[in-house]
Amino acid sequence: MRVLVVGSGGREHALCWAIGASPLCDKLYCAPGNAGIAEEAECVKIAATDLDLLVAFCKAERIDLVVVGPEQPLVAGLVDRLEAAGIAAFGPSQAAAALEGSKGFTKDFCARHGIPTAAYRRFSDAAAAKAYIASQGAPIVVKADGLAAGKGVTIAHSVKEAQAAVDEAMLTGRFGAAGAALVVEEFLAGEEASFFALVDGAHALPLAGAQDHKAVGDGDTGPNTGGMGAYSPAPCLTPALEAEIMARIVNPTVAAMAAEGRPFKGVLFAGLMLTAAGPQLIEYNTRFGDPECQVLMMRLKSDILPALIAARDGTLKDFDLRWRDDTALCVVLAAKGYPGEPLKGSEIRGLAQAADGEAVKIFHAGTRRDADKILADGGRVLGVTALGNDAAEAQAKAYAAVDRIDWKEGFCRRDIGWRALRRG
Repeated sequence: MRVLVVGSGGREHALCWAIGASPLCDKLYCAPGNAGIAEEAECVKIAATDLDLLVAFCKAERIDLVVVGPEQPLVAGLVDRLEAAGIAAFGPSQAAAALEGSKGFTKDFCARHGIPTAAYRRFSDAAAAKAYIASQGAPIVVKADGLAAGKGVTIAHSVKEAQAAVDEAMLTGRFGAAGAALVVEEFLAGEEASFFALVDGAHALPLAGAQDHKAVGDGDTGPNTGGMGAYSPAPCLTPALEAEIMARIVNPTVAAMAAEGRPFKGVLFAGLMLTAAGPQLIEYNTRFGDPECQVLMMRLKSDILPALIAARDGTLKDFDLRWRDDTALCVVLAAKGYPGEPLKGSEIRGLAQAADGEAVKIFHAGTRRDADKILADGGRVLGVTALGNDAAEAQAKAYAAVDRIDWKEGFCRRDIGWRALRRG
């Protein structure tokens, strides 16, 4: 098969690494890719959001399957465009990608179908949002309705902080059109977890669970980011709890989306809060998480490509995947300034010395090559991912690899995996 992966982040590097290992894959492309992906696939200089050029490329190169990594082209309708051109694509349609493209749509959808989630209100007027916040008190959560690269959520611990988040989104326009409307919802107490399922429109195949670390600083301090690290499996996601999540959240979502004429195909990523009252949906993403994808691909023993094809073709029923018992843990190295304006262009050395066969893989996110140099070219730059017998061993291997990388302009959290270690 001739396969194109769309995207340029750590998620896409992990997907290229896994897909490229499949005996079904004869030729692998990535658009636009990055310096690390170039070691796994032929990179083509087409932006992930340039739908016209992507469709033209697929026609010219006789692509058999397109795997769409990031949310922006999914919400823009890339899968619809490809399928209309006769090109098979893995990912949801534009109508189904609304589960990620609009938090307000998802909250209303959950309310219609009895899917457990936090109480909420939607706003398009800043004054009304701030008045509602004042009436509810804090802590409270303020979310930009649209896509904001993982940075559009404020968990406010005071009314003043929440109202400032409203101003930032709606009056100063930090998130552009994504912040023109807001969801304000109750704060849920508990432990966060990431749950993934492949979906073929009618059936859902649960994948391994994971936990990520959204806050930029150790101890979950500072602003939210796209993700500073992750690990899998997540000890909090017991088999009984995973069965409950499938029964109460994922399967009802798949059935309801089909009933509403928006059948979902692709990856359904449920961000969950494990509360005293049971699992509650925080939000849906309609693609693999980043950096969760990195740890999932490290643990996956099965060939990923047949599973992606089955999801697209509607043949996931009775499909099965095999997973390593090991723990995989990913530490994100980010450029100084992130999640604000990152410092770009600095050289990264020592990558070859940091990698260690199957035990440690360095997934590139925001990098580019300049002759024989690897340069930082984004906010989240590298995902140092290690396998271990347990979380403690995986963490030790990951941070040992981090310390072998020579990049003074980068930083990372030093406590990735702390919840798993706390549980022992």
